[in-house]
Amino acid sequence: MISRILKLKDGVGCEYGLSKWVKIDQAMIDAFAKATGDSQYIHTDPEAAKDSQFGGTIAHGFLTLSLLSQMIADAVPRTEAESTGVNYGFDKVRFVAPVRAGAEIRGRFTLAKYAEPQPGVIEMQWNVTVEIRGEDKPALIAQWKNLRFENAEEPLKKAG
Repeated sequence: MISRILKLKDGVGCEYGLSKWVKIDQAMIDAFAKATGDSQYIHTDPEAAKDSQFGGTIAHGFLTLSLLSQMIADAVPRTEAESTGVNYGFDKVRFVAPVRAGAEIRGRFTLAKYAEPQPGVIEMQWNVTVEIRGEDKPALIAQWKNLRFENAEEPLKKAG
């Protein structure tokens, strides 16, 4: 894995990792629907969704997006000096293909940008592709920003 050979700042443009496959089952979709209040039938009613353009229930796009934190933790190891990592936002997100209930997805992470806006703070932008096992089109593509704090006692000083 590239992250074992390079320092983060030297790896801009390199693919850093590929997460394990994550199964998106109906129970996960239903729990997300309950948490967000988005109970549209294409997500929560398998019988009614059979007659939709999707042929069955699909995951919410934001469910797939929310799994990026789990996927990056699996694919890109933390540095020894890192104490905290937080989401910093997205420059781009596109939901390319639906994720059907029962499908498996994984994240592919390429470091696009690296900056150290202040001592102990690292700002990174990842080009992310979430793949669906056995499908040509990805579930989503994104430009995702993270902040990592290295042994910071006050991790949320004004960054950026």
